[in-house]
Amino acid sequence: MSLAKLNIHQFRNINAANLTFNNKVNIIIGDNGSGKTSLLEAIYFLGLGRSFRSHLTSRIVQHDHKEFTLFSEVIQQNLTTPIGLQKSKSGQSILKINGTISTKLANLTHYLPLRLITPESSALLTGSPKNRRAFLDWGVFYHDPLFYHNWARIKRLLKQRNAALKQCKTYNDLQLWDNELCLLSDKISEQRQCYFELLTPLIKSTLNDFLPEFEFQFQFFCGWDKNNKSLAEYLHDNFLRDNQLGYTTAGPQKADIRFKIKGFPVADVLSRGQLKLFVYALQLAQGLFLNSIDKKQCIFLIDDFSSELDQNKQQILAKHITDSNAQLFITLIEPNNIDKLFTQQHSVFHVEHGQITEQLENNR
Repeated sequence: MSLAKLNIHQFRNINAANLTFNNKVNIIIGDNGSGKTSLLEAIYFLGLGRSFRSHLTSRIVQHDHKEFTLFSEVIQQNLTTPIGLQKSKSGQSILKINGTISTKLANLTHYLPLRLITPESSALLTGSPKNRRAFLDWGVFYHDPLFYHNWARIKRLLKQRNAALKQCKTYNDLQLWDNELCLLSDKISEQRQCYFELLTPLIKSTLNDFLPEFEFQFQFFCGWDKNNKSLAEYLHDNFLRDNQLGYTTAGPQKADIRFKIKGFPVADVLSRGQLKLFVYALQLAQGLFLNSIDKKQCIFLIDDFSSELDQNKQQILAKHITDSNAQLFITLIEPNNIDKLFTQQHSVFHVEHGQITEQLENNR
């Protein structure tokens, strides 16, 4: 999979841009505030139907316009699929895939598997388990076609159960939801654990290049202690607590993946720069897994590529990205040493005040 073309209209400070991309490396250069990250955001929007910078569409559409429009051509197995998305300040969306209107923005995820790395990506390790579940579920989604249906059903059951918790007086009132919830929870936990066990060797291999001075331990936590008792027992025993809190305290919605060094969370041991390298390793491992195991091509969006990385680490990162066979979009303020980092042919785009031009001397 690769993003071949992208047309942007009234998106952030980009009034209009018609771009043709390299199917491997695309380098976006410009000063802070020029619109580099907005270009990555536009690509991200086409992959997930939302922004990674704001949940308010009104902040993304240009001030003097009512909506933004994105049009792209995605190449998958030598087939070209046109994708168009228009979104208004009021939040209304029009999505067309291959000329047909689609009512679900979630359908975009099948066409552009994206991995985003920004200076804030260390929150994957320092933030809540929600961030790590999202990381894990991204990979399971593309690896196991049954995952999305199971997880969507679990979320609906949990919503119904939590609403019932606020009204019921005895645990028996919850049995209707818990029987199916426990069955699906076991399935989705198996799906997550299976994927994580397959991914772990790739993570360790990548970390060995980035942070060879550390020995890491990995653990998948399904959301309850399976060695202690079943989820059904937890739900029964925790009824009074859940009833008081108004939500379910055990289950797959509490799953986590834990990364440690000598028993301590990596966030307590590694520096900010080392945490960024760890996140790179996690994301790159997923991209490599998607390409080599699932036979799908990942697209990497990397904002501020060289931030907090010395020249040696930049070279290691560039090599891993090249080896992953993924399409790459990276932003930089200065193009120093780029030709040494990415020796294969690549495209370079310069952004200034929302105007994007391609520098032909590094063209495909």
